[in-house]
Amino acid sequence: VDESELLTVPDGWKEPAFTREDNPKGLLEESSFATLFPKYREAYLKECWPLVQKALGEHYVNATLDLIEGSMTVTTTKKTFDPYAIIRARDLIKLLARSVPFEQAVRILQDDVACDIIKIGSLVRKRDTFIKRRGRLLGPKGSTLKALELLTNCYIMVQGNTVSALGPFSGLKEVRKVVLDTMKNIHPIYNIKTLMIKRELSKDPELRSQSWERFLPKFKRKNLKKRKEPKKKNTKKEYTPFPPPQPESQIDKELASGEYFLKDRQKKRKRVEEIKAKQADAIKKRQEERNKAFIPPKEKPVVKTKKASTEKKIDIEAIKEKVKNAKKKKLGALPVEEVKLKMAADEKKKKKK
Repeated sequence: VDESELLTVPDGWKEPAFTREDNPKGLLEESSFATLFPKYREAYLKECWPLVQKALGEHYVNATLDLIEGSMTVTTTKKTFDPYAIIRARDLIKLLARSVPFEQAVRILQDDVACDIIKIGSLVRKRDTFIKRRGRLLGPKGSTLKALELLTNCYIMVQGNTVSALGPFSGLKEVRKVVLDTMKNIHPIYNIKTLMIKRELSKDPELRSQSWERFLPKFKRKNLKKRKEPKKKNTKKEYTPFPPPQPESQIDKELASGEYFLKDRQKKRKRVEEIKAKQADAIKKRQEERNKAFIPPKEKPVVKTKKASTEKKIDIEAIKEKVKNAKKKKLGALPVEEVKLKMAADEKKKKKK
């Protein structure tokens, strides 16, 4: 037998179930696990708790629900023979706390089913970015998540800051990779395409022992375009150690113009004259705007058209000559002399005959 055949697991093989005969004496110590659940899950857990107790009772594990404290506890009993049953019970109450329905969560008690709770809340700093990327994982109307479930054979539940996955080990590995890549700003569609190709390649028995790198797509990250530069750029002034010159005060301006030395009466008279001058300018401008409506527009000069002279000098003699020539030689006909010569030649030919 080839070594490659020994290393591969045959199709349809399942590990035999763990029975009481494998561990007839049971467990030496009592083990227990507890987990808290949010307030909004209280009503649902209260309804489905009898079913949880019944499912765990088949594996001889006790389950208690504390609504006052808001916790679920699972403990082993003297009859418990499977040491891994308490671990499966712990995963069951964790999944129930993370909004996974009981019909799906109870599958964790099977041997070929495992679970993975991926924490995604601390992977992205900004809350808005985190919500966008979490929505990208779900896809429009949950289509991306549904495609991922079909390719990995896992049940996936996105709730709050965690992603709960339930299914085979190989599928859970792919789900974790896709979720972490999505939080790193890699779109899940790229991983879904890769999974689809792997699924088709796994059907071919010849390609099982070969490397699949040549078939898998390689996606290159595109650099986004740089931000458009603004039209107005704020240019920084050159650094100078000297402070800017101090602006002139009102007294300095009055000293420069000589107004400072005037008396109060003269200052008042000067201000009144300035106000009157401004008023006169404003009145003048207003009057000009009003008079614009009474100024007639400039008319275009009328261009006189020269009347065509009807009277023309008619040369009568030239017309007479034209008429005579036309009578003598019709358009397309032979001259009169040539016609007479032709008729005479025709008569001679007839006489000879």
